[in-house]
Amino acid sequence: MSDAFDGEALVNPEVESEAEVAFEGALRPKSLAEFVGQRKVRGQLQLLLDAAAIQNRTPDHILLAGPPGLGKTTLAMIVAHESERPLRLTSGPAIQHAGDLAAVLSSLVPGEVLFIDEIHRMARSAEEMLYLAMEDFRIDIMVGKGAGATSIPLDLAPFTLVGATTRSGLLPNPLRDRFGFTAHLEFYETGELVRVLQRAAQLLGVPIGDEALGEIASRSRGTPRIANRLLRRVRDYALVDGGGATLEAVRAALDLYDVDELGLDRLDRAVMGIILERFDGGPVGLNTLAVSVGEEAETIEAVVEPFLVRIGLLSRTPRGRVATKAGWAHFGMPRNANALFGDDL
Repeated sequence: MSDAFDGEALVNPEVESEAEVAFEGALRPKSLAEFVGQRKVRGQLQLLLDAAAIQNRTPDHILLAGPPGLGKTTLAMIVAHESERPLRLTSGPAIQHAGDLAAVLSSLVPGEVLFIDEIHRMARSAEEMLYLAMEDFRIDIMVGKGAGATSIPLDLAPFTLVGATTRSGLLPNPLRDRFGFTAHLEFYETGELVRVLQRAAQLLGVPIGDEALGEIASRSRGTPRIANRLLRRVRDYALVDGGGATLEAVRAALDLYDVDELGLDRLDRAVMGIILERFDGGPVGLNTLAVSVGEEAETIEAVVEPFLVRIGLLSRTPRGRVATKAGWAHFGMPRNANALFGDDL
């Protein structure tokens, strides 16, 4: 198994095989009470669902915004489960025409929860159809072309739309304004991730101590999905090694899979290495950086860069990406006398 595959499968939230999806599905909490972290969002959702139940109506439309792997899909499933409604799952990239959306909406049963993942990637024509559907529970279907085209209104069953997005700024204002509640999910603290891992370890039947779980949590980039995947790799290592999931086994397993003490993987280190070694700490443009590491610019911008900025190793400036003092220190490299620090610009 190559280093590139290992790094992507472990820490890149965008990479999901069928096995990973099944694994994560088995660990998903089924209720808000079981859901760890996001305390404020859980309280807000509970109030929204309780009010809808008291009034015997469908809950308001919900927008879940935040980085990948924090539980947006899980929360959508919990909304359907706790409101005792059926759930329909689809995604923005799958809805590239208004007709695609019309087919989904017209087949909904009363009260159904419709979950659209990556909703910001829907086609514009579908977004415009969704405005009316969310507000008035009806859509207008055009029949014919040109001067003879006729608009036929179609009433829809009342439904609750739960949209998930990693880039809420790309949603048009008319669509964003039609959601009754918008939740912004935050990265998890290490203590919260330990609780996530304790539950996962129990479900997976992995005997492991809190110190070892803390080591996994500290390398999980504040993301439960990554924490669960790293736990799976530790379980495999302990199984093959035969010595149990000790702290030493955790460190050995994560070192084997190129996940360092801050949670940096192969691609993170490649990006920082290019900035530090080839460009004397920067500034470096996004496209230049992407070409240098052989990766898509969108992956660098959406997956790698936010994490490096959040932990203080990289800074974004109008002139490009620049390594910070902490970035130089983490890699133990002597700084060129003419190099700039990210906080110097």
